[in-house]
Amino acid sequence: MGQPAPGGGVASDGAAAAPAVAAPRRPVEPTLQWREGVPWSARFDDRYFSSDAGLDETCHVFLHGNRLPERFAALRAGDVFRVGETGFGTGLNFLGCRRLFERCAPAGARLVFRSVEAWPLAPQELRAALALWLTLQQAAGELLGRWPPAPGQAIDFGAVRLELDLADVADALPTWPEAQIDAWFLDGFAPAKNPQMWSDAVLAQVARASRPGATVATYTSAGHVRRGLQAVGFTMRRVPGHGRKREMLTGERAPGSLGGKPRLTRGG
Repeated sequence: MGQPAPGGGVASDGAAAAPAVAAPRRPVEPTLQWREGVPWSARFDDRYFSSDAGLDETCHVFLHGNRLPERFAALRAGDVFRVGETGFGTGLNFLGCRRLFERCAPAGARLVFRSVEAWPLAPQELRAALALWLTLQQAAGELLGRWPPAPGQAIDFGAVRLELDLADVADALPTWPEAQIDAWFLDGFAPAKNPQMWSDAVLAQVARASRPGATVATYTSAGHVRRGLQAVGFTMRRVPGHGRKREMLTGERAPGSLGGKPRLTRGG
């Protein structure tokens, strides 16, 4: 494994990304509902993204919460930056991250975006959800043209690779290589709606798969999520959330941290 490069612990060894876990794929079945113009999961009774402009939420929580504009701009040719996500959903975070990478990263750098989704949307559902974002239609069309991916199949979009594990997060994360992820998007449904996505065991796997200095961002400010991430070595901060959300969480994993005394700071 190559040494971390400046700007976010990025490997520059050119190693191929690990293939997505080849778990049996659940049948794609209609699960989407619409409430006041926002897609909801019928299974978890929760929204897929904010009613306060979902793409803006992606940018605020996950892209800026992980300092990705400056980290992408600091990459060098040959660098590979890896994002890990819990909960692919409509793919909005992926599309927003891809757009930012293509705008900010230098030629020759690569992005590997690895996500988990136990209940993938049917093609017509995904098309309806992504139709809301006019500025993403070209990239959304490319994703839809290859949806749903076969288990274990990686999809390349130029310098950006999508690896999607069609499995439960508790089954998928233990198969991920150790110490590879540079930034995490923790974007499962709300902890009260889908507690398995936020369990201590899942958060321990997040830490195991993280590089030293890896960052994490999530829309939730739930205390047990904050404490769980602190317990596995992340220094967590409460910062202003998006829209009507008062607070969210961001954090960073210190080199060599495997627990220790939790720390919490507050952003302005």
